[in-house]
Amino acid sequence: MPPKKNKESEGGKGKGKRPAKKNTADDGEPKSKKAKNADVESEESIEDGQDDGDIDYACASTSKKWNFKISSWNVNGIRACLKHGSTLAYMKNEDADVFCIQETKCPEKDIPKEIKLPGYHTYWAEGQTKGYSGVGLCSKVKPINVSYGIGISEHDNEGRVITAEFEDFYLVTAYIPNSGRGLKRLEYRQGWDKDFREYLKELDNKKPVILCGDLNVAHKEIDLANPKTNTKTAGFTKEERQDFTELLEEGFVDSFRHFYPNKTKQYSFWSYMRNARAKNVGWRLDYFVVSERLVPKLSDSLIRMRVKGSDHCPVVLLLAI
Repeated sequence: MPPKKNKESEGGKGKGKRPAKKNTADDGEPKSKKAKNADVESEESIEDGQDDGDIDYACASTSKKWNFKISSWNVNGIRACLKHGSTLAYMKNEDADVFCIQETKCPEKDIPKEIKLPGYHTYWAEGQTKGYSGVGLCSKVKPINVSYGIGISEHDNEGRVITAEFEDFYLVTAYIPNSGRGLKRLEYRQGWDKDFREYLKELDNKKPVILCGDLNVAHKEIDLANPKTNTKTAGFTKEERQDFTELLEEGFVDSFRHFYPNKTKQYSFWSYMRNARAKNVGWRLDYFVVSERLVPKLSDSLIRMRVKGSDHCPVVLLLAI
């Protein structure tokens, strides 16, 4: 059954490609049962007082040319995030062709007008539970088609997925279910992972796919600060990690690890507890996963670790398309 269609709201006329240039159910993000001991080891710190002011938003670390940029950010409540003064500044400075937003926690009618950026077509999916989940997509280029959910009613009542079809690819932004404290939702999560994988495979049979968002899994030990103390924590169970491996085995690529297979201390989520962000005791939960045949078009995959406003930071994909 195809996902249901909703109306878009437009912030202005779409623009073409830029010139080439160099939780009720979720219970929050991953936390160890051993709260006193987990996530306390200090990794390489993120220097105090240094935010996004030193970021070169136009440059790819790889020095490859690019002409299309996608930003993905779990804002952990869009209204709360906007109260952080740097959020709109980040979006202006990043100037992405597409912004994908997760965990808006806001019905579409209450989305702040500031986030409906001029020149962007905007789309929002909301869950049935007030103040929970929700995703958004803002694009300069008007998509050919936009759909909501994955076509399975069991999964489509929490506002977790938007799919935008463009000329050369499908862009899917997703907020994947958290298995919850005590892993009480792990069985549901495994079912979700299987169904979502099949959904992505169906899209991939038609066009290449770019999946972005908070996927709520740290795939390898390198992807979190304290793997040894978190093996039974939501986001790092063997089941969730295996599900992610199976997705990659279906012909998809973790874009960040494609460019930086051995780079350590690279995270996109930090608990608000125990000064975790300042110590860089984090998790890499936010991804761009792409069809293998898109890899030649990738220019870089970046984590904006210094951008604040949420317990997550944005991740960015640069392409030459």
